[in-house]
Amino acid sequence: MTAVSTSIPATMTAVIAETAGGPDVLKSVQRDVPHPGPGEVLIAVAAAGLNRPDIMQRSGALPAPAGLSDILGLEVAGRVVACGEAVDPGLIGTEVMALVKAGGYATHACARADHCLPIPEGLSLIEAAALPEGLFTIWHNLFDRGALRPGETLLIEGGASGIGTLAVQLAQVFGASVIATAGGPEKCARLAAMGVCAIDYRDAGQNARILSLTEDRGIDVVLDILGGDAVNRHLAVMAPGGRHVGLSFMTGAIASIELALVMRKGLWLTSSTLRPKSDAEKADIARDIAQHLLPHLGGTGVRPVVSCVLPLSQVADAHRLLEGGANFGKIVLQMPEAA
Repeated sequence: MTAVSTSIPATMTAVIAETAGGPDVLKSVQRDVPHPGPGEVLIAVAAAGLNRPDIMQRSGALPAPAGLSDILGLEVAGRVVACGEAVDPGLIGTEVMALVKAGGYATHACARADHCLPIPEGLSLIEAAALPEGLFTIWHNLFDRGALRPGETLLIEGGASGIGTLAVQLAQVFGASVIATAGGPEKCARLAAMGVCAIDYRDAGQNARILSLTEDRGIDVVLDILGGDAVNRHLAVMAPGGRHVGLSFMTGAIASIELALVMRKGLWLTSSTLRPKSDAEKADIARDIAQHLLPHLGGTGVRPVVSCVLPLSQVADAHRLLEGGANFGKIVLQMPEAA
């Protein structure tokens, strides 16, 4: 049996891509408010984070998995207003942030209850909406698969992104040194102000700079969003036993790997993406996040870097900003009821 609040409307505002294409294909529509299924909660969404997979889905480069809503959006923050079967009805009225399979660009969204996280004290709903995708990605890839340890050096490609700026802070909290690439002197300066050794990714001499910064020891863990030819460039500056973690492949899905270098240094290459993972896998990650990362967020600790907040009605502009690389940190969409 579903437990519900008394204030749930019948319909909601949502954003879909009418067809594959540029930002102009995004359209605001009215849809029925979904009902939470077993193990799910219904969230009255205050804000939703914008992510590069949203861009890829809209453009047709990475269609949503079959059977999921056509409403875009992978992370939200808001208030629980209904609980599905096998979910504690005491959650109704609580504020949460959640990773969702789809449907985040809407005033209401369903999420697995075990994919929801409590909002750390001192963080707003806007800030919370900027966190779930980053927290799940960073914990699973940087700390689990990448096994980042205190005293090691991390290289983040795209350090000015939402995930990049969050990974910077979390790596520092866990005692790692961070080198990050970004586009242009302004972004590099802002990263430097966060305690990062920042390098313009257009610098042809970046490998020499990385080796100099590490006193020729090299990088222990790489978070790579580029793929393609950049992979061998990373391998060349990695320390023995280093771990290369692929998050995306913005410059190419095919990489020609120098296997002799991998063998000589004893390097590890791994990659992962969240969306195809099972509900159980994501629930395990959520539990690890709650235990290991959330205590460091909020107050005077780690806070998401929010580049800008735009109303849902300006979602096309938000996509243009992200595609154009104009953001430093996360772009967040605010829902009409919360505007």
